[in-house]
Amino acid sequence: MARRNIFQPEPSVSIASHPTSPLRQRFHPLWWLAICYVLIGAVTRIALLSMAGGGVPHNPLYWAYAFGVGLSYDLIAFVYLAWPLLLYLWLVPRPVYVSRVGQWLLYIGGAVLLFGLLFVGASELVFWGEFGTRFNFIAVDYLVYTTEVIGNIRESYPLGTWISLLALATLVLVWLSRRGLKAQDGGSRFLQRGKVVLVWLVITVVTAVAIKGTYKDRTDNAYVNELSGNGVYEFFAAFRSSHLDYARFYRTLPQDAAFKRLRELVKTPEATYVNDDPRDLTREIRHAGPERHLNVVLISVESLSADFLKEFGDKRGITPNLDALIGQSMFFDNLYANGTRTVRGLEALSLSVPPTPGDSIVKAHNNENLFSVADVFNDRGYQSDFVYGGYGYFDNMNYFFSHNGYRAVDRNDIGPGETIHHENVWGVADEDLYTLALKQMDEAHAQGKPFFLHIMTTSNHRPFTVPANRVPQKNGTREAAVAYTDWSIADFIKRAQAKPYFDDTVFVITADHCASSAGRASVPIHRYHIPLWIYAPKQFPPQRVTRQMSQIDIMPTVLGLLNFSYRSRFFGADVFQREPGRERAFPATYEKLGYLHGDVLSILEPQRKVEQVHPNFINGDATPITPMDEGLLDDAAAYYQSAAYLFKHGLLAHKPADDVPVQPAAEAAPDAPAPH
Repeated sequence: MARRNIFQPEPSVSIASHPTSPLRQRFHPLWWLAICYVLIGAVTRIALLSMAGGGVPHNPLYWAYAFGVGLSYDLIAFVYLAWPLLLYLWLVPRPVYVSRVGQWLLYIGGAVLLFGLLFVGASELVFWGEFGTRFNFIAVDYLVYTTEVIGNIRESYPLGTWISLLALATLVLVWLSRRGLKAQDGGSRFLQRGKVVLVWLVITVVTAVAIKGTYKDRTDNAYVNELSGNGVYEFFAAFRSSHLDYARFYRTLPQDAAFKRLRELVKTPEATYVNDDPRDLTREIRHAGPERHLNVVLISVESLSADFLKEFGDKRGITPNLDALIGQSMFFDNLYANGTRTVRGLEALSLSVPPTPGDSIVKAHNNENLFSVADVFNDRGYQSDFVYGGYGYFDNMNYFFSHNGYRAVDRNDIGPGETIHHENVWGVADEDLYTLALKQMDEAHAQGKPFFLHIMTTSNHRPFTVPANRVPQKNGTREAAVAYTDWSIADFIKRAQAKPYFDDTVFVITADHCASSAGRASVPIHRYHIPLWIYAPKQFPPQRVTRQMSQIDIMPTVLGLLNFSYRSRFFGADVFQREPGRERAFPATYEKLGYLHGDVLSILEPQRKVEQVHPNFINGDATPITPMDEGLLDDAAAYYQSAAYLFKHGLLAHKPADDVPVQPAAEAAPDAPAPH
């Protein structure tokens, strides 16, 4: 018996004689796509559950929730993803659809869709491994910088091999399931098919309006909530929420009440408000005695989590130089970052403001001429530079810094004949970045200017490649990148010691954020713990500072150590001036806004939801607080609401009056007790 060619179109049959309706025949491939997508979603969820490890307890209720709710979101995402195939099935005329060409188009189109779904699933595994979540705002953000992101993936993973394997898997799956893609149509009419499309459109609109990505967040485990989502759905939900208006989405106070509360929260003993305007945070910071115009080198180290240090329990010995530096510096061991992205660290260190929901100010529109740390230094004749080892167009860094008091210096400023020991897609190796920084320091010193440098490193970032023969750890691993970060900082300080300005230079070393943001709680506090060294052996004796502080407090504290008297609208404060018991920090994601005060973490969320917990500072877990402390929730709202309002209305801008010199305190103030 002759075997029929599988690509031969089905013989035409009449509507009356065929048991299956023509409409069902025509749209049968949608069932094929739905089954494929649901199976891929389930397999992806199983893989992510395995990757979460101990983050998800062995509790059948958690598993049932993740897979049950996850299936619902998969089906909702399928409604959107099926539109290309749906339109093809609707629009192609029957003679073309059931022809050999039509059958091949269906096979090829199905293969393309299936490959795309498999690729997205594989991408989710990579994204989860890096960030511990499904696709979110970070994935949206990265789409803008395809050169760096694709380059990072190519340098980190065997992309060619993976794509080849996915293509092979696609061909095998299409072959095995080819009956689901048979082009059959016993006589459907265009208007008949249009009714299906109309119903699909109604379902699409209803789900888009009625369903939100946050509806799944009903358990006390952040991993389970993430597993319950769908990566594609979460991606587009994050895209829609990239510009979150605080007043519209979050808990608010009456605006004047928020500012009145904030003015009490940010005041410190050495500060005096310049007027009674409730919405003006301008204060005169006054110290007794002369200012110390020392050079300041601020190093924000990529992904330098506190738990990389031996001091905080790491047993691998990958930071020997930084561990040794603790005993030679003012070391702050209870510091928390503003966020989980580099731009959040840059925003905190340059503007001293809490994070705004959605986009960072570094990337926002109308972010020019803001009152910045550089303005304070520039008023004293400093040369203020932002120095970056990559290309500063990434994340809008060059634009932001060059329009807010800094001179932007990046990879373009390394001449063609200058030595580069290593570079990857993110930039040159840290040692080459420090060579570039030393060049700026030398030039400023030669001109008789004190200098303020903000250096942003890149080596401790995937793909974790570093120069050969620097560290014993295997190249391309996080351990090697951290060890090299440690080595290069020590090498930088050693080279700086040979400079005539070393004794008059203060090195401020901290992190932009931690290396990981994943945890069981919605804001896992241990993923925000970062270290801080203020190293100036000829200027400040070593001491340990244990008081809780925020990333936005770093530069006001440095300015206090320099005895600067100046006008300020910073939200941060000099930790040596803030009274005990008033410590707070602002750990946040792009939409969850945290306010840490002592051992209470208050979290503001979209839809005006709030959460309040006692965080576990070791493993990031959280215990809900009942009843909630409304005063702390109002404090959190006052900070975040006012910061968002001031930026939106242009009130964070630098003003001419900010440059007016502030006279020191008339009488010598007693030494402030060192906080512990």
